[in-house]
Amino acid sequence: MKQIILGTAGHIDHGKTSLVKALTGTDTDRLKEEKERGITIELGFASLDLPGGRHLSIVDVPGHEKFVKNMVAGASGIDMVAMIIAADEGVMPQTREHLEICALLGIRYGLVVLTKADMVDEEWLELAKEDVMDFVQGTFLEDQPMISVSSTTGAGIPELLKALDDLTNEVPERSATALFRLPVDRVFTMKGFGTVITGSLISGKIRVGETIMVYPSRVTSKVRGIQVHNDSVEEAYAGMRTAINFQGLEKASVNRGDILARPGTLKPNFMADLDFKYLKSNVKPLKNRTRVRFHTGTSEIPGNLILLDREDIKPGESAVVQIRLDEPVNIVKDDRFVVRSYSPVRTIGGGNILNPIPEKHKRFSPEITEGLETLIQGSSEDLIAYHVKTSGVSGLSFSDLILMTNLPEKALSQAVQSLLSDKTLILTDKENQVYIHRDTSLAIQEQVRRYLTDFHEIQPLKPGMSKEELKSKFPLIPNAKLFNQTLDRMVKDNHIVIAEDVVRLANHKISLGVDQTKVRDTILKTYRDSGLAPPYFRDVAKEMDMDPQSVKDVLMHLVEEGVIIKTKDDLYFYRSAMEDLKQRIIDFLENHGEITIPQFKELTGASRKYLIPLIEYFDAEKLTIRVGDIRKLRKA
Repeated sequence: MKQIILGTAGHIDHGKTSLVKALTGTDTDRLKEEKERGITIELGFASLDLPGGRHLSIVDVPGHEKFVKNMVAGASGIDMVAMIIAADEGVMPQTREHLEICALLGIRYGLVVLTKADMVDEEWLELAKEDVMDFVQGTFLEDQPMISVSSTTGAGIPELLKALDDLTNEVPERSATALFRLPVDRVFTMKGFGTVITGSLISGKIRVGETIMVYPSRVTSKVRGIQVHNDSVEEAYAGMRTAINFQGLEKASVNRGDILARPGTLKPNFMADLDFKYLKSNVKPLKNRTRVRFHTGTSEIPGNLILLDREDIKPGESAVVQIRLDEPVNIVKDDRFVVRSYSPVRTIGGGNILNPIPEKHKRFSPEITEGLETLIQGSSEDLIAYHVKTSGVSGLSFSDLILMTNLPEKALSQAVQSLLSDKTLILTDKENQVYIHRDTSLAIQEQVRRYLTDFHEIQPLKPGMSKEELKSKFPLIPNAKLFNQTLDRMVKDNHIVIAEDVVRLANHKISLGVDQTKVRDTILKTYRDSGLAPPYFRDVAKEMDMDPQSVKDVLMHLVEEGVIIKTKDDLYFYRSAMEDLKQRIIDFLENHGEITIPQFKELTGASRKYLIPLIEYFDAEKLTIRVGDIRKLRKA
């Protein structure tokens, strides 16, 4: 059955609490101070069975201007409102402010209740109705029912019950989402039970036995019991007024304004991007960086309002803005918020969340403001693509996108799959479902090409850059997985070649300059003439009277070409000499089966300086295998 929460609203002493008692029999003023002063200070709660069989949860809010922040906390999460106006007083200051708050919180269903109808005559009642009709014109309460009642005599109560029953049929079902969230509006302890937390369950569902986290403190505890309207239940759903009893949770670790959710599903942040409407009732423009009170869910957090594309905002205008807060907030896209001035305190605007976990924005950046406008009017795919693109190389996880799009998981999965299919998104981490944008991947590839081009220009004789050195050029890439995926994609597209962890451009060819050609010829002649008794390379470089590194670059180029063969101890041999020796070793071993070091020395005619490096080279090349002090031909 559809779960609906009704909230009261209206000026102090207009009979909200008395009306709730007349409807339900419950006195929602529970505090001693409320009884003594005759005013509602804290939120009150009751339940009502409507004639059609539907169950209604009721939140009774304070009407006094000093307690408007409590009113905002109670109004968060309600589906429809009963705007209470006393017939003998009519529209008053808090009546106007409460209606503005309801509109800013996105409430679209409600009715007007003219209370204390028994205290005025018919003529005065008609004048009060005309006054109210003018007041609600242009608001969501225009053309909604207006019921005159007396909580004292009971007159009009049956008509009000029927109107509420009819209105509940118009309220749509809450969108299906697996993201459980319950903003805390009350915390208390009960003897024999421990800590109890109450709130309006705004999304998802919760079962007894589940582990829940308190945000932003990240304290966890297990659900011991759940009550809905004083009845114990195993499970509670979105739209229910819910009381949850926890195991071993200290009352001091939870406060009004905190949010209950499953561990790891929310991300506390000190900023949010907003679609902000500055109320027409304000008397002067709002300047950039104005200090404000930010209300969302049941929380109130001070912060500064940053106007991204202007110096001030005029009454009645809307703009995309960023709020920077003194404390972290836990929100989801499309959550509603109210902004109140810091001092003196009054409601000045509100709207809905565009991005709950943004980066800090620069002002007067068309790219940023246009991007945020996309979040207001774009499709689901537009939202996802924008967020993933702005996340850069860090990418975004599926769980991040749940918060940033507020889409049900199935709808989000479908949209992501669509973007993967047309290659707008790239999956970089299958286990954690992390995505980057195609443009980010292309930008990384372009940087790889640029680094390799520069490297080839500076080091023309080297085959390429080591993979590790290339990776060090990308310190912002969060893990090697994305870097390797990018290189694999470039190899597949024939942009680069990777050989033994050396990366080069696919079109890179080593070419020697005039001076380098002379060095090459000198090196080749030296090693060709020296056969199996070559000089150490350091001596070769010294005799050439050139920069040793330049000579070494040419030598290594010859090694890469395979013309020169490197062994240990800085010794290099001409390939044809080594091929000739290799064949002689094979012939000897095929005839004798084994060879000793003295026999190897006699075969090569080489001194001990060359003997050991040559023997170990052929071992490393898997031509020979050592068995004790002899070598044998290694079988395939």
